[in-house]
Amino acid sequence: MTSWIRRRRLPLLHVAVDQGSGPAVVLLHGIASSYVTFENVVPLLTDHRVVAVDLLGFGGSAAPPTSTFTLEEHVDYLTRTLSRLRIAEPFVLVGHSMGSLIASRYASTHSSSLVGLVLVSPPIYLPPEIVGDPQDRAAMTVYGRVYDFLRRKKTFTMRNAALLARMSPIKNVLEVNEHNWDAFVLSLEHAIETQTVITDVAATDAPIHVVYGTFDPLLVPGALRIVERMRHVTVHRVNGEAHLIRKRMARVVVAAIRSLGSPQQGPSQRA
Repeated sequence: MTSWIRRRRLPLLHVAVDQGSGPAVVLLHGIASSYVTFENVVPLLTDHRVVAVDLLGFGGSAAPPTSTFTLEEHVDYLTRTLSRLRIAEPFVLVGHSMGSLIASRYASTHSSSLVGLVLVSPPIYLPPEIVGDPQDRAAMTVYGRVYDFLRRKKTFTMRNAALLARMSPIKNVLEVNEHNWDAFVLSLEHAIETQTVITDVAATDAPIHVVYGTFDPLLVPGALRIVERMRHVTVHRVNGEAHLIRKRMARVVVAAIRSLGSPQQGPSQRA
C-alpha cells in the first residue's frame, strides 16, 4: 500500500485548539500528555493562528489497535491532520519532549512547509556504545534501563505517574492509564528509545530553536551539544527551569516562535 493511500485511510488526530488569526503555529505535546502541555504558551500567541493537537493515542485522539506508534506513524497522522486543517502558508512547528522528536522527523521531509522549528525539552539520546564521554555514556545506559523498567512494570508506572501528576503545576499534563497504556509503551520504545532526531535536525533546512531548562533531568548534555553545534540551530537555556513549560519557559518559547522569520540570533542564549 502506498504512503499516499495509507494516509488517506488514517483517522484525524483530535484538534484541541484552533484559534486566532495570523501566521500559523502548530503545537505537539510529549508522551503521556495532551494539548494542556501548552496552557502557558497559547494565551501569549494572540497574533497567531494557534493549532494544538493531541498525538496518536493520547488526550482525545484515537489509539487504533493496529498502531505501532513509531515516529513514522505519528508523522503520518500529523500530516493528514494538518492537510485537513488547510494550513496553506508556511507555519512554525513546536514540539515538546517526544513531540520535538516527531516535529523533527516531520521537518526533515517537510522543510518547505515550515517557517521554522522550535524544539522544547528535547530528550535526545544516542546508543551508549557510540558515545565517547564516559559520563554521557553512563547516562544513556541508565535512561535505557529506566525506560525498559517502566514498560515492564505497568502497575508501578501508572501509580508513580499519578503521583507525579498530582505534584505537577500543570493540571492533567501527565496521564498514564489503561486508556493510553499501549500508546505510552509503544511510543516510548518506538519513538523515544528508537529515535532519529540528530539526523532529522541535520536534514532540516528550516531554522531551528532549541529551548530547555538547565534543571531538566531528562536531557543528556553530550547529545544536546551535537545539535547545538549545527549551523542552523539557536539554543535558549532557561536557568532554573526543568522539563515542563512553566510560565517563564513559555515566554522564551513564544519569543523563539516570534523570532523565526527575523534575522537569526546568536548560536546560544541564556534566559
